[in-house]
Amino acid sequence: HIKTLIFTTGAAKDHDSLPAEARDAVDNALSDYAVSGRGDVKSPQGSPYDRLRVGRYRVVFAEDRVTILLIYIGKRETTTYKRM
Repeated sequence: HIKTLIFTTGAAKDHDSLPAEARDAVDNALSDYAVSGRGDVKSPQGSPYDRLRVGRYRVVFAEDRVTILLIYIGKRETTTYKRM
């Protein structure tokens, strides 16, 4: 069962500001995860959200049975985990 991707306003801005190559990699990883559930996903301790690792980038999200709510997309080296 394919899940629907929903971007928060912040995640949409993050996505739009990614370099083209990184945006393509994130899009491919999100599509794969939405369709198959495959991906480097973890639930960081103390966070209500999950994260998908895409190279140097992290996608922070929440999900239920039918949707994936994208909250933040950014480089691991920046403030990714402070925003969770």
